Parts: sequence; C-alpha cells; structure tokens
Amino acid sequence: SGDWNDGMNRVGIEGKGESVWLAWFLISTLRKFAVHAEKRGDTEIRDEVLAKANSYAEAVERSAWDGEWYRRAYFDDGSPLGSRTSDECKIDSIAQSWSVISGAGSPERTRIAMQSLNKYLVREDARLILLLTPPFDKTTHDPGYIQGYLPGVRENGAQYTHAALWAVLATALQGDGDRAFELFQMLNPITHSDSAKAVDIYKVEPYVVAADVYSAKGHLGRGGWTWYTGSASWMYRTALEAILGFQQRGEELFLEPCIPARWKKFTIEYRFRSSTYEITVENPDGLQRGTAELTVDGRSVEKAINLIDDGKHHRVTVSLRPSLSPAPVQEKQEKARL
Repeated sequence: SGDWNDGMNRVGIEGKGESVWLAWFLISTLRKFAVHAEKRGDTEIRDEVLAKANSYAEAVERSAWDGEWYRRAYFDDGSPLGSRTSDECKIDSIAQSWSVISGAGSPERTRIAMQSLNKYLVREDARLILLLTPPFDKTTHDPGYIQGYLPGVRENGAQYTHAALWAVLATALQGDGDRAFELFQMLNPITHSDSAKAVDIYKVEPYVVAADVYSAKGHLGRGGWTWYTGSASWMYRTALEAILGFQQRGEELFLEPCIPARWKKFTIEYRFRSSTYEITVENPDGLQRGTAELTVDGRSVEKAINLIDDGKHHRVTVSLRPSLSPAPVQEKQEKARL
C-alpha cells in the first residue's frame, strides 16, 4: 500500500496489488546482494537471489509492458495503473527510468520507454519533467491520498524532482550525454530564476532544490517545498557520478563521463584524505561517452586510479576515445542474465 510513491497508498491496500517499479527496484537490490554473497563465498544465497531476480524480470516483461512504456502498477482487482487504458495516470516516470537504472529491462523496450517518457512527461515549454500524466482527478479507482492534491501539485502530476533526477540518470546510463545535460539543466534551480520574469513564476529560493514544481493551471513552473528534500543529494550524485563520471569505489576511482558532445574539457579537484587529485578530462573528438585513457602523474594506468593517502598533489588526465564495446546499459543487462 504505497511504494516509493507513498501517496499511492490504496493501490494495493488489500494486499493483492502489484508495483512494477518495486519489481525493478527489487531486481536491482537482489543482484547487488548476489555480488555481496559471492564475495563471502555464499554461493547458495547467490544462486537463490539471482534466480528470484531473473524470475521477477521475466514477470515484468511478460505482464507489465504496455506497448510504448512500462505500466506503473496493478490495483487489487487486477486493473492496470499507468496504462493507455487508464483514464488518469496513463504513464508514470519511474517505471521507465528504473527499467534502465536496474539494468533489467529489455534493451529495445527501455529505449522505447525512455522515448515515451520524453514525449509525454517532459514539458519543454515550462522546463519540467513530470512524475505522471494526466493527474488524478475523477478516477473511480482510488489510488490513495495522492488524489487529495490538486491536479498538477506535488506527486499528482507535477514535477517531483526526486523522480525527475532518476530520468536524468537513466538518460546518462543510456549514453545520451547531450540529452542528460539538457534534462539536468531543466531541474537546476538557478535556471528557473535567471530573469525577473522567471523569479515571479518560480517564487522559491534559486539556491536550493525544490522537492516539486507545479504544472497546475495558473501555477505552471511554481516551485514547491524547498530545503528538506532528498532530491538535493540525487542531484549531486547525478551530476558528479552519472554526467561527470566520477565514481569512487573503496580506494579506487573510476572516471566514466557521459557529457554533451560540445564539452571539450572539464576539470575536477578532489581531496582524498591528505592528498589532492587534480583531474582533467579531455574530449578532443566531441564524444558523449567513450573509453577513458588514464594517466596519473604522467604514468598510464588501466581502468581505475588507486587513491593514495600520501599528502601529495597528483595530476590525472582522462582522454575520451571512441569505444567499440556495447552501450553501458546493454552491457550490464547482458552480464546480469549470465
């Protein structure tokens, strides 16, 4: 009765409803847990959770594909939510973005699903990425307290920034750096306050992330709750890890940018304990994503930078080169099915 979107608290209130988004999330969690189990030598648990993850992925593909996007959920009576047959909430953002983020969706279907997300949920005019459309208003299938919000306010068809950032992340994972940055800038609060007219519309602080931005008639583009939202951390992670490609895993640093083709160079200065790493990423061929050729203090390194706590200043150069390997998400999906 409510998953990530707690406002949908009556979709499965009788315990028989199903969440498609939660299936993607569970698949992702189980597969990550399988890696942990394998490192501990627990092959029995590894095999068990991988089998469950694969069965859920098969079930989603069998039951939740709507033709142009993934459905969001099923009510207790089996009626779909987030379907062309729905009178309201025909398409929901997170069922599409998490088909990519989980690495579990069919590559062809995830491509179509993200195209549908861009077609139906991105408001280029107001620079918003909606959570769902159309909003709940008069539907006889009670989704929960989400319907208590006016149409186009908060989760009920407005931009809910937490979910919108997942759309940016999914776009970057698909290797589309141009579009990922375009979508990111739509969410950047500074870009909603760059003129007196924009300030009059947005109304809230331009230096913090708003949890929601309204799409309601007469309030299009108005910012909602600010300061407290967990969207701020997702904005930081999406910018740093998905777009700039800065990914630290333990004491190793990987650099896998997904950037606009027009970006020829950018720099990151990173302090690791007592050491400083000055990182320069060069993109001479105008790529959105490529193979990273790394040097540390003039020496070539393979794949990752071993971070050292030696109090010194280190210079890292990353050159993006054309890659012949499969697209990142496709590669993840192929590995997950093995």
